[in-house]
Amino acid sequence: MAKDATSGTSASVLRNKRNATQYQILVQIADRQPAVSQQEIADVIGITSQAVSNYLQDLVEREYVRKLGRGRYEVTKEGVDWLISHTTELREFVDHVSDDVVGQVDIDAAIATGEIEEGERVSLSMRDGILHATPGAAGSATGVAATDAESGEDVGVTDFDGVVDYDYGAVTIVSVPRIEDGGSEMVDGDAIVAFADDHDLVAVAGNEAIVAARRAGLSIDIRFASTDAVREAATKGLDVLLVATADRLSSHTDSLRDQNVSYEVRDVPDDGE
Repeated sequence: MAKDATSGTSASVLRNKRNATQYQILVQIADRQPAVSQQEIADVIGITSQAVSNYLQDLVEREYVRKLGRGRYEVTKEGVDWLISHTTELREFVDHVSDDVVGQVDIDAAIATGEIEEGERVSLSMRDGILHATPGAAGSATGVAATDAESGEDVGVTDFDGVVDYDYGAVTIVSVPRIEDGGSEMVDGDAIVAFADDHDLVAVAGNEAIVAARRAGLSIDIRFASTDAVREAATKGLDVLLVATADRLSSHTDSLRDQNVSYEVRDVPDDGE
């Protein structure tokens, strides 16, 4: 019966050099079996061929590897189980490092509202959909400046604390028929203008929508609007008027719904046509 070569908690294979080397050798055998070159394994993991031979002998004794003949080996079920258990540990450890360690030192960019020095605590706020950093720690969300910056410059911010206080924006979608159904001529331009007055950005998706917006005299902020662009603008607190052809509607509404962004779809037929 094979005996486990290690004990302990997450990533225990990393705490013991012998176990770490054994793990690498088992992976190499599993990848190359049944024809196994000890020299190739030695070259890959950076130890001597003699050391690989010694590990192989030990792995056979532990019943993690079965010897089939000269230069021929295969990993046993016990060896696979050992690999899986430690691979799971390694995956959990990597997730921990990625989410809890590296994630804590992530740096985001903000726009400085005043002169900021590296290491200074700053307040964070969302203005016009853009993250701003203000010297001092008076806001509901703060961070530490990772770079120096003058007012109006981009500044790196890390060590975040709190939550930036702002609400999601909303999206109003004006549906424009496809060209085979009449296209932009079927849309009331005055109605589009009225909607635009209550929104921060105008986005268009589809050629018929571009023409409809131009006929209404609108200034277009986002041409060829993708679902990501519209959704991100709304989640940054901006109200968006999206003028989109009928065949683009479902992709946008699905995207907005997934992020719990409020939206409404409006038909504005041109009754004068």
